[in-house]
Amino acid sequence: MGIIATEALSHGGAVIGVIPGSLVDRELAHPDLTRLEIVETMHERKARMAELSDAFIALPGGTGTLEEFFEVWTWQQLGIHNKPVALYNVDGFWDPLIAMIYASVDAGFLRGVYRDALIISDNAQDLLNQLSIWKPAPQKWHAEISTDVVPLP
Repeated sequence: MGIIATEALSHGGAVIGVIPGSLVDRELAHPDLTRLEIVETMHERKARMAELSDAFIALPGGTGTLEEFFEVWTWQQLGIHNKPVALYNVDGFWDPLIAMIYASVDAGFLRGVYRDALIISDNAQDLLNQLSIWKPAPQKWHAEISTDVVPLP
């Protein structure tokens, strides 16, 4: 994420960082951010980033990327947020995950409507175009959980 923040800043973009205080203490915060918000926990960090975001794009990454991707995609299905979620499939990086998602639908573990709500592209411009026309899928288990879910702004 640091490289993306640096590139965005070098091209005149604004970058907001959200980080738990324990990571600031370890000097893991980007030094040149437009704004840095410090929170207590990683969960608060993800919730705050979700509030600040218009969409979620997963670039190739490791366990943290996977964890954050699955959380925001699940939140989308549950109606916690109503924002697009995308996989930017650079050089086929996400192909094994995409195959697993399709297999989950085939096995009956995931409804096709939620797979179809996920934006997948290997082309940046196409991905941005899909984000601009995205429409949400029906919410998962909406009738059973609607009183328990508090949507993010």
